[in-house]
Amino acid sequence: MLMPVSRSCCSATLTGAKRRVVSALLALLLIAVLGTPLATSGQSNPSAEKVTLTQYGAGTLAVPFKAVNALFEQAHPNVTVQAQFGGSVKMAKQITALHQPADVLAVADYNVIPQQLYGKDGGQVYANWYAGFASNAITFVYTDKSKGAAKINSGNWYQILAEPGVEIGRSNPDTDPSGYQTLQMLQLAERYYHKPGLAQAILKNAPDKNIRDTETELIGALESGQIDYLAIYRSDAMQHHFKYLQLPTQIDLSDPSLASEYAKVSVRTKNGDLQARPIIYAATIPLNAPHPHEARQWMEFLLSAPGQTTLQNNGFVVIKPPIASGLKEVPAELKSKVKPWPGQ
Repeated sequence: MLMPVSRSCCSATLTGAKRRVVSALLALLLIAVLGTPLATSGQSNPSAEKVTLTQYGAGTLAVPFKAVNALFEQAHPNVTVQAQFGGSVKMAKQITALHQPADVLAVADYNVIPQQLYGKDGGQVYANWYAGFASNAITFVYTDKSKGAAKINSGNWYQILAEPGVEIGRSNPDTDPSGYQTLQMLQLAERYYHKPGLAQAILKNAPDKNIRDTETELIGALESGQIDYLAIYRSDAMQHHFKYLQLPTQIDLSDPSLASEYAKVSVRTKNGDLQARPIIYAATIPLNAPHPHEARQWMEFLLSAPGQTTLQNNGFVVIKPPIASGLKEVPAELKSKVKPWPGQ
């Protein structure tokens, strides 16, 4: 004989079942919206967070950094690198003058970082360390269409560049290191060849109409024959398969051991008088970087074998190991990859 079932008991059972169904449906809905189950209390899933890393770089770093960024994004699929390239001083002022957020800044002259980001004259401090990762040389590139291309060499180059009708392109010394490094190189050439007036004779053929904020903007003009020669880095010559002058190390700013000799000349710019220094590329992470963790990951990748190999493949001389100024402030993840900056 069946016993009657209480209506209140059945009601309670159905209410519990409904609650479980509703809870399950809510969980499924959240998974559909968020793409992942909710983490348990006290846990997080940072690897799933999509991050856009903002990077400012010297114009001459565009080719290798695009390759480095692609490799980094493969290794870190949650990170997208948004890069902008231009004159190093201009890129630094994006941070300090225009107050644009930046996770990484990489420049063609290491001195740009302390000069622009270290809070000179009591201003805001945006960085307190930097790592030098590669060196380069300043030179002139040309093509078969350039005036004097058939006869120019490492012995007569300054005579050919000064001939009437020769058009020379260069970058703005107020915005770009290669601009003032070109002027420094020409001053060093005057001393090296004992030819007073050499710099002025060449610069007559490099008027304002042939100047851009960064020298890479003039590559098209060289290829089309609008200009005959372009003051640029050796790495760019190799990347674009241009002919270039093999200048003496005493003037091309490529040899750190000649720092004291380079320092004997300086040029005046809107950013002050700039003493010649060896060309060393450097990078830092601004103190107010929106994504410091991912920025440190990117820097670690740049200083590791894949990053260094990519730089070498694009004509840069890699500094092994990289050197760091402000070593105490260098992030812990990077300290094992660098050594102190010489003399510090």
